[in-house]
Amino acid sequence: MKTKAEICKNWLPRYTGTKIDDFADHILLTNFQTYVNRFAEMTDSKVVGLDRAMPNATCKKSNVSIINFGMGSANAATIMDLLSARAPKSVLFLGKCGGLKHSTEIGHFILPIAAIRGEGTSNDYFPPEVPALPSFKLHKFVSQKIVEGGHDYRTGVVYTTNRRVWEHDQNFLKYMHNMKCIAVDMETATILMVGFYNEIARGALLIVSDVPITPEGVKTEAGDKAISAKWTDIHIKLGIDSLKDLESKGEQIKHFKY
Repeated sequence: MKTKAEICKNWLPRYTGTKIDDFADHILLTNFQTYVNRFAEMTDSKVVGLDRAMPNATCKKSNVSIINFGMGSANAATIMDLLSARAPKSVLFLGKCGGLKHSTEIGHFILPIAAIRGEGTSNDYFPPEVPALPSFKLHKFVSQKIVEGGHDYRTGVVYTTNRRVWEHDQNFLKYMHNMKCIAVDMETATILMVGFYNEIARGALLIVSDVPITPEGVKTEAGDKAISAKWTDIHIKLGIDSLKDLESKGEQIKHFKY
């Protein structure tokens, strides 16, 4: 295997346990196995690849698949590279994030207008000056579904970091505050940049699971379970409905080359 295409065609089934042609045209990404399990239950589909790195499920009727790629920017880059073998029509990341504004409440959805590339992984794909942007047509469909569902959401810039344990670091919190970020996560910028690199339409719908700007706002196991119990199904449904709507309207998301 000498080319990227050859490697990705071999590795996508290897990592997921699913044949390339068995993936749908539209992909939901998550780093929570609960999301894959609930997607399968909600769509009457089957979870596969439980013995692989990236378990997944596909609903043929909706033409939507979901993949649990794991946590962090390295895994995010890997799945966006591997998906180039499938060339999906769209990829939407359903993730959780930490809110960085006092006006951002737990349970609010965040539809990023951009992400700051603090993770470093995306520097292997583009110079640091290139902004991490979603495919705005895809986000248009997502925003419509959020509004139709009567849910609250915010737009803004998300800071993506490779660092997981930072909530105690006041200098790091101040650094993000000075950049006027609305939220922080570990994958969004990477997904947007590597998707851009591979000419894949991409977006992210995040839900605020904690507000770590105060000690009492730092995520705990109990708090995360409460958020998951209340919002997981809604989060997944918004993702499915957005991609189904995009599919039914037959709109193509063009990749602009520079």
